[in-house]
Amino acid sequence: MQQAVRVMRAIRMREFGPSSVLRLQTDVPVPSPNDKEVLIRVRACGVNPVDTYIRTGTHTRRPELPWTPGGDVAGTVESVGRSISSFKAGDRVYTALAEGGYAEFVCVAHDRVFTLPAQLDFPQGAALGVPYFTAYRALVQKAATRPGETVLIHGASGGVGIALCQMARALGTRVIGTAGSPEGLELVAKHGAHSTFNHREDGYVGRIQELCPRGVDVVFEMLANVNLPSDLKLLGQNGRVVIIGCRGAVEMNPRETLLRELHVMGVSLFNCNAEERQESAAALRAGVESGWLRPAVGSRIPLEEAARAHDEIISSSPTLGKMVLTM
Repeated sequence: MQQAVRVMRAIRMREFGPSSVLRLQTDVPVPSPNDKEVLIRVRACGVNPVDTYIRTGTHTRRPELPWTPGGDVAGTVESVGRSISSFKAGDRVYTALAEGGYAEFVCVAHDRVFTLPAQLDFPQGAALGVPYFTAYRALVQKAATRPGETVLIHGASGGVGIALCQMARALGTRVIGTAGSPEGLELVAKHGAHSTFNHREDGYVGRIQELCPRGVDVVFEMLANVNLPSDLKLLGQNGRVVIIGCRGAVEMNPRETLLRELHVMGVSLFNCNAEERQESAAALRAGVESGWLRPAVGSRIPLEEAARAHDEIISSSPTLGKMVLTM
């Protein structure tokens, strides 16, 4: 007798375009792991702005269609490939830089799967991958931020911003964070910022300059197309701007970089190798054990409303914590 095929619910897109291309499909076959993969029963999946850029077809990554977004999964191991000895059925895990997480099950390469600390629940686990791996890459692996430096985190109330606040504070830097609402400012202060500023208020750049007359050492930028020119004015000697997010072109004067020998760099997790991912995971595990790493989960949206999640995450509304899809 032929064995029945297991099916699952999953978000599938068959063309690039607006959020409406994200459709819930209820009869998608449950995948089977190859020798080096782990099959995960998804409990929660993070929603990241990069998911929306890829969906539109304007990102440098253009996956083959049909495609299921979602790289930040938290759940339990359902089964493992024959070559896998590091995980077993029932283990609590999370992923970073996976693919296909907007679904009830997903197969992930073993080197992108990590043990979920017991102190975190599944929505918090879904808030780890892209936000915290990006924060570590930006803060440590790229900007080489040192204790005693002053950092400015633009858009600090979102998933990456909160991760940067916690990580930069634990590193021993002076942390300045911006957000777009009183609730956001309160969240940013709660998660490590020494000083906060509302980036929707006129004159906030001048107030940061008054606070830091010698300039800040590093700016972590979530919206470079809006803020990059003012970021350069805020930096001190040998300052660095780390671009994490950008939604368009920007006009700037390169002369701003000359006398202070400023550096402008971009960060992309897609360039991470396996060794760097393991380094990041080890740092995050230590952060959880030490108590300073506490993912802030914001909106929890049902899987079938993934299109709404995509609209909300790139809206002009203030961001508060990490948005996750629940199963």
